Amino acid sequence: MIFEFMKQHSTEFTIDKMASVLKVSRAGYYKHVSKKEAVRLLGDKQLLDKIKTIYRQNREVYGSPRIYRVLKKQGEKCSRKKIAKLMKNNDIRAKSVKKKWKVSDKSCKDLTRIAPNILDQNFVAQKPNEKWVSDITYVQTKEGWLYVATVMDLFSRKIIGLSMSNCIDAQLICSAFDQATCHRTPQPGFILHSDRGSQYTSHTYRQTTAIYKVFLSMSAKGYCYDNAVMESFFHTLKTEHIYLHDYQTRKEAALSIFEYIEVFYNRQRMHSTLNYLSPVEFEQREGLA
Repeated sequence: MIFEFMKQHSTEFTIDKMASVLKVSRAGYYKHVSKKEAVRLLGDKQLLDKIKTIYRQNREVYGSPRIYRVLKKQGEKCSRKKIAKLMKNNDIRAKSVKKKWKVSDKSCKDLTRIAPNILDQNFVAQKPNEKWVSDITYVQTKEGWLYVATVMDLFSRKIIGLSMSNCIDAQLICSAFDQATCHRTPQPGFILHSDRGSQYTSHTYRQTTAIYKVFLSMSAKGYCYDNAVMESFFHTLKTEHIYLHDYQTRKEAALSIFEYIEVFYNRQRMHSTLNYLSPVEFEQREGLA
């Protein structure tokens, strides 16, 4: 206790003076400080080893917030600030590559084929199969573009439909929708939101979705915020995964993207909106999986 008092007041008084007044030896104080520092350094090393393990296990895309959450689940008592400091000092940072260019799809000019914006940026769902969102993105390979269509259930943020092709047509999005309905059993009247691209306003898509008595919803022209959750997913997919690879063929890209979504994104990657659970964990906790 005396040595701790001396350490706490070392900026106010000299060690010599405090040792004399408190009748303790300077050598005893420095031995105490050295021993405590050694214990702290050992604790930091052990914590750093755990951070590195979690970092590697999660494809090196986790920053301090998510690594802190994993450690907390494991029962580790540490602050997020401490985790961030150790990561910074050891040059451990979330892998992410950003690019500024974006390819845009042409929207439909026939306003009679455009559905109203029923979703209206309300991305919260109270139950599964209440609100789905869908979109298409582009992936560059040495062989040419690979087009990726996805369907997400807003309740758990899980990707329930995935389709990839070298053709950007209505069949691409219909295949993603068909896969979603195979994985789920939606009741008539759920909302399916998308942009107003030509694929989503096509007769083929309307016919495919009509079987399930879906309420189609579409974003305003050129307004990405109306489908922000899906835009966010594609941003994550590209910056954490796609941009880290140099795909030679469409098949290579397709296998890589499928593995990322099904193995990592749906089952492992923590989502802040799900209280740092993965979509599958969230559904299991809700008794749905």
